[in-house]
Parts: sequence; C-alpha cells; structure tokens
Amino acid sequence: MKRTIRTTVLTVGALIAALGLPAGTAHADTTAPRVDLRVLVVSDGGPATDAIAAELDTAGTPYTEIDLTRADRPVIDGGFLADTVDGRPRARYQAVVLPNDNPFPAGSTEMAALADYERTYAVPQVDAYTYARPEAGLQYPAYGGYSGSLDGVRASATAAGLAGPFGYLDGSVPFEDNDPTVGESYAYLSTPVAGADFTSYVDAPIPGRATRGSLVGEYRHDGRRELVVTFVYNRYQQQFRLLARGIVEWMTGGVHLGSSRNYFAVHVDDVFAADDRWNTTLNCTPGDVDCTDPNAAPDPIRMTPADVDHAVSWQREHGLTLDFAYNGAGSVDHREDNAGADPLADRLIAGRDAFRWINHTYTHAFLGCVQDISVVPWKCATDADGTTRWVSRNEIADEIAANRAWGERAGLPLENDELVTGEHSGMKVLPQQPVDNPNLALALGDNGVTWLGSDNSREPDQRPVGPATTVPRYPMNVFYNAGRAAEQVDEYNWIYTSRAQGGSGICEDNPATTTCLAPRWTRPPATPGTSCRWRRGSPSDTCCPTTPGRTSSTSRTSPRTASPTRC
Repeated sequence: MKRTIRTTVLTVGALIAALGLPAGTAHADTTAPRVDLRVLVVSDGGPATDAIAAELDTAGTPYTEIDLTRADRPVIDGGFLADTVDGRPRARYQAVVLPNDNPFPAGSTEMAALADYERTYAVPQVDAYTYARPEAGLQYPAYGGYSGSLDGVRASATAAGLAGPFGYLDGSVPFEDNDPTVGESYAYLSTPVAGADFTSYVDAPIPGRATRGSLVGEYRHDGRRELVVTFVYNRYQQQFRLLARGIVEWMTGGVHLGSSRNYFAVHVDDVFAADDRWNTTLNCTPGDVDCTDPNAAPDPIRMTPADVDHAVSWQREHGLTLDFAYNGAGSVDHREDNAGADPLADRLIAGRDAFRWINHTYTHAFLGCVQDISVVPWKCATDADGTTRWVSRNEIADEIAANRAWGERAGLPLENDELVTGEHSGMKVLPQQPVDNPNLALALGDNGVTWLGSDNSREPDQRPVGPATTVPRYPMNVFYNAGRAAEQVDEYNWIYTSRAQGGSGICEDNPATTTCLAPRWTRPPATPGTSCRWRRGSPSDTCCPTTPGRTSSTSRTSPRTASPTRC
C-alpha cells in the first residue's frame, strides 16, 4: 500500500507567470498575458471526454466542465474564455478539450470564439475522439486508411511520440480484446493530408497495407495546435490508461497543477492460512453451507515450500516484490495439527525479507456485523428488538494486535500502521451491511492504523474510517480455494457463464453486478476437430476428438464438456 508520487514541479518564475501572482523580486512581465492553470473540458456526454476528465480528477488538476447536452450551460464566448485582471490580460484556461475537432453546428460563434482564443493565447486543443478527415489534418479512411475494430492490435509510439509527450512509454500500446464476441475498440487509421503540418505520435498498421495510420497526432494550422485522437475509449481501458498521462502532458506542456501518481503492487492475501478446495464435479466448495452433498469431504489446500521458492524466482524474473497479507493463526493451527511442524511457515519466515508484509488480522475473522449464515446469502444477525449485532471493539482490536504480535515474533518486516481486514470486513458491504461497523474506527485508533485496504469494486474513492484512510485495492478473480489451473478456470466458468453455456446463471440473475462471459479454457484447442478440456482431478486439460451427440459423465453438460471425460 505504499504510494510512489511523481509531482509536477514548477520553477518559481513559471509558477508566478502562470498564476499571475505578484512578481516581487522575480520581475515578471506584467504586460504579458496571464494563463491560469485550469483546463476547459467541453463534453457531449461521451466516454472519451469523460475519460480525460477522470484523468484530471485523479491527478488533482483543476478543470471546468461544460456539458453540451444541457440547455442551461454557459455560452462559450470571448468573455467566458478571457478577461483582464489588474490591467493584465488573463486566459482562464491553459488547454481546451473538445469531444471532437468541432462539436458545434456549422458557422458556430462558439467554435469561432474558441479558435480565436487558442490563437491569441497559444492554447492547445485536444480532440478527444474525432473522425479522420481533412479538417483534422488526415485523409478520409476510404483513401487508403481503415475504419473498424482494433481489438487485440498492438499500437506503438512513434519516434516523435517517444521524443515528446509519450516518452515514458516502453514498448507497444496493446488494445484490449477481453472477449472475442464483443467489439471493444473502434478506430480510424489514416495518413496526413498532403501538405498538412501533422505529426503522428501513436500509430498502428493499416490492415492489408504496408503503411501505418495515426491514432494520436498533432495538427498545426491557422496558428492553432490540436491533438487529434482517432480511436474511442473509456476511462478504464488499457489503451487509454497507457496514453492518458501523455495526453495531459501534451495539453499542458508538462506544466500543470496536481500530481501524477504511479504505483503498482500485487497483494497476495491469506498467507499461512488453509482453505477447502473447489470441487469441479459438484461446482461448490465442500464445507461451505451451500455445498450439501453428504459424500463430499473438504479437501484442504495450502501453499507449499515449493510455492515460496517459485514466488521468489518469479519476483526476480519480473522485478516485482509481492505484498503478503498474512494471518498468523494459519501457522499456529497447522503446527497444532502436525506435532509442531510447519514447513511452509519455516520457509516463508526464512525468506521473509524477499517480500513485503501486511497485517491481515490473526484469524481472518469477519469484523462487520455478526453474520447469520443459516441462510444464503447471509444476513446480519439482530437482537430481539431488531438492532444489528456488531463484532465488538475488543474483538476487532484483538484480531489486529494478535496478528501484529505473531508477525513481530516471526521477525516479519512490518509497517504497523497498515491493515487489510478479512474480506475488507468492518466496512460497509451491500446489501446486507449498508454502514461501517461503528466499532471498527475505534479499534483502528487503538492499534495506530492509518492506512486501511478497501475493495475498489465497492468503493473506488478513498475515504476516512476513523483515524485511517482507505486505499482501494483492485480485486482479481484468482480464487483462494483453487490450487490448479483447471480448478481456477472451472470455478470461473461456473460463476461467469450462463446456464445455457453450463454455468450457474449467477450472471443472468444479477446483470447489474456480474457480466456473463463465454467459457474460458486453460489453453485453446490444440488442433481442429478436437475439444480440449481437463480431466477431473488432473492439473492439465486433455484434447479429445469431438464426438457429436455425446456428453460427459459429469453432473452437468456444457459446450466445454461435449466430449467424454476419458478419450
């Protein structure tokens, strides 16, 4: 949960000039226009301008947004864009973001005002997503270009891009292709109009041709500068996340208020703890309340010393250090059941300095309301008068303190002001628990916790919880109750595919929170005419000849189990 912050640094002279502050001993030129460090975002409600606004929000860069779909919006004219302060001309915005190169009707006085403003004050314009056309310095795609999907394409920063606003990139810019049945990226690829002063910063191969087409480029004309972006995106897509910083750097010339935070960490939760293994035949976890087959016994699963060695090697190969969120009781219980032996804990503790460690509470207890698990889904237990029963302050504090004490005895290098509660419990979780456990903030204060891990899928914004500030973590569906690739994929498919495709139908029943996806594989079919699947209990999948009309001997059938279990 460490944060590495890269802050935009302004020289004193640049800051004084940009903000129009009294010059003092800097002797600023009071006749030169003052340009405020604020961006104007003109939005049509589309995802591209929304994405750029989100990037400015993240960095803390101030901006004013005008929604073109609102009848009561302000009119963009000379008075809106510039004025005079203490006899000195002031440009209110250092950059302008438009939905496309000209979102206004033909002959618009607002576009004329923007063009005049940009020329007068040398203010750049970003066309968030525009059609490739001569007005934007590019040929129409019909003339040797391309318009269509870029799913799975790997774009690249050009030499000019690497020497300019995208110099932080190292390698290609891959466009997402998360689902082959869904179009995720649409773009126009084209080359500059003959004679246009156009420099491409990011490009990609034009299908069927030996040339490359621009995706992001600078068009200089009529005393103005435009950043022309010809692919659509939203704030979450990988291609935008990779290019967002460069777009802001270009529009601000690298001088803007706010900071660009660059951090990446991988948290591995529940280290030392054991769990029960997912059953690929029953499609549930024996031992859970919803897994009721009387003949299914729990199958304990836990890391091994070999897993520790693999993790150390993986870190070395990738230049990344894993954060282990640990539960000390997992080792204590294992030693009690195994005459004091715990080879896993011994190996982890011996190599403790290879990892970072986070307190994840002693037993991974649920720290919110007292759960009533006699029903599915669970609900908060209540007293006779209907009052919610909460896990107490002392119980929460003990979970934090006992795990810290265990970690200190083991010599783990700890930051004692950090905490991740089990399941992010204690904080609100909808629909059962709409508010925080009121005892959580008190227990955090008892233990000096100032940073608290939270679930980004529930709460993407930071907020205070007593003395602590939340740090949203992005959850990945790498299940804790699976130890083999086949089990991982089987559980994923069960949860996220429709009933017609052999899944549980959870995604159909909860479309607002769960997306139905096509079944996944441990690896694609090896050759045409085969159907790849995994043997039950085998760590790898098996490719068998496709046999129409036959089904597997398992408890359910689906497209991915259309051939016999054994072949």
